[in-house]
Amino acid sequence: MLLTDSERVPAGIISMLRAAGALNHLASPTYDGAGLAKAEDRRLHEHLAGACLNTWLVWAQHASTTARVEAALQGRAPEHDLIDGLLRGRVFAGAGLSDVRRYPDRFIAAERTNGGWRFHGRVSWVSGWGLNDVLLIAGVDPRQEQVVLALVPISDRFKATPLDLSALAGSRTARVVLDGAFVEDSLVLSVDPLALWRAKDNQAAVDAKPHLFGLAAAVLEELRADPHALARDAAEAWT
Repeated sequence: MLLTDSERVPAGIISMLRAAGALNHLASPTYDGAGLAKAEDRRLHEHLAGACLNTWLVWAQHASTTARVEAALQGRAPEHDLIDGLLRGRVFAGAGLSDVRRYPDRFIAAERTNGGWRFHGRVSWVSGWGLNDVLLIAGVDPRQEQVVLALVPISDRFKATPLDLSALAGSRTARVVLDGAFVEDSLVLSVDPLALWRAKDNQAAVDAKPHLFGLAAAVLEELRADPHALARDAAEAWT
C-alpha cells in the first residue's frame, strides 16, 4: 500500500484483476461472470482491502457497478456495447451515485433531451480517475423528482480535479464536474421515483462493510509480526 500511496494504483493492476476474473465476478454466466454469492464476494473484498486499500477502493467502485447494472437490466439484453463490455469485464467503470443523498441542496441534475439525457453538476468524488472508461452516474430530474441511472462515457464534458486525501492518497480520487455530458437512451439503465431510490439506498447502507474486516486482519497480522512486545500484546488483546 505504501507504493500505491506514492505512485497511485497503476493500470497494470486493473489488467491483473481483469485476467483473474475479478472485474465481472458478480456477473452471471451469461456474461462469462462467476456469479459469486454474497459471502464469496465479501471474502474477495476482505482479501483485496487487506492487501492494498487503495486498490480495493478503485476496484470496489467498479465491482458494485457491475452488479447494479445487471440488476437494472432485469433480464433484458444490453442495448449498447459498453454495457455488454462492462458486464464481461472489458470496460472499467467508476461511480458517482452518492450525490443523490444530498438532493435538493446539491446533486447531479438530469435533463431530458432528444434521444437521451444531459447531466450537469459536480460529482463529489470518483475513485480510479484516469483508469475509468465510463462512469455510472445517478442524476436527479427535479421536474419529476426521479433518479436517472446511466452509464456515461468519459469525454471532454468531464472536468476532474484530484483530491488531496490524507488517507488512500493513491486511489486516484477526484472531484468531477459534468458540463452537460450527454448519454443516449440505450445507456440509461433505469428511471425511478426518488422515494424508491432512497428506500433502496437506505437498505444497502445497513450492513457491516467487508473491507473493514480485511483491513483489520492485515493490521493485526503486522502487529503480531512486530519485534516490539507492546505491538504483539495489542494484537493479542484484539483477538
